[in-house]
Amino acid sequence: MTLPLANDMRYGWMTSMDSAASVRQVVALAERIGLDSLWVGDHIAFAVPIMDPLLQLAQAAVLSDRLLLGTSVYLLPLRHAVAVAKQVATLDRLTSGRLLFGVGVGGEFPNEYAACGVPVKERGARLSEGIEVLRKLWSGARVSHAGRFYPFDNVQMLPAPLQPGGPPIWCGGRSEAALARAGRLADGYVSYVVTPEMFAGFLETIEKSAAAAKREIDRFDTAHLLFFRIDNSFETAWDVATEHLSERYASDFRGPAKKYCALGRPEDVAARINAFREAGVRHLILDAVSPPGERQAQIERFASEVLPLLR
Repeated sequence: MTLPLANDMRYGWMTSMDSAASVRQVVALAERIGLDSLWVGDHIAFAVPIMDPLLQLAQAAVLSDRLLLGTSVYLLPLRHAVAVAKQVATLDRLTSGRLLFGVGVGGEFPNEYAACGVPVKERGARLSEGIEVLRKLWSGARVSHAGRFYPFDNVQMLPAPLQPGGPPIWCGGRSEAALARAGRLADGYVSYVVTPEMFAGFLETIEKSAAAAKREIDRFDTAHLLFFRIDNSFETAWDVATEHLSERYASDFRGPAKKYCALGRPEDVAARINAFREAGVRHLILDAVSPPGERQAQIERFASEVLPLLR
């Protein structure tokens, strides 16, 4: 089989909205420069301050009737899947069916799993079972589930999501198990800290998993969260990206920044994005790796200086 990818390319913004004023500002900017989507991340405890993703998107949904709204990625194993099913079904209605639900396991901060009482070694199994639970409950029918982590009997969760069957579930991750899960269970795949060559290889693995599961897929969505910095030179952009990402992930990010980010002049950033497009990415999620006061300016520069260069 060949994964049925979309023909068009969409562009979103990975952001954080920590006040009512910032929600208004971010949504207004995304609308003004013509982006397709807004995205937020998720952690219970992180190296830098982070807000709850579902609450942020609920606020943003009030201010836009057009933008797609997504999580990249929601750490489903940290929560009980039944409760999440209710929250996300509600959010899908509040967003008028514009929700994209990216999920993953995280694990780079094991202490947040300990704080939630979830063994970190169970995170993959919990995610796979959690996806099954979401789909069952989002059907709106009376259902039961005999799983290891989230068993229940004779439950009907109403109202069902606005999108039939619930919002699309996009799986993240880079391990063999994560890629197999995406092919077996997901509506799409979302990556980060990979190269275009790695992404193309991952899609082959996902395709094999989908074929082994004998899935019939009408459309498979692909996305990549791309760290970028536009500057006068690659070296200057690399220095800024290294400083920001090292703080965010509490580790030395200089090597990964060089390998995985899109850095430098507008034409350099455009070339990197075009390489991801050739590798199979159809929804690019832009993360401006810059000091907080410069991130919105970077997104504006992308729209005015990079977007016109893209195929």
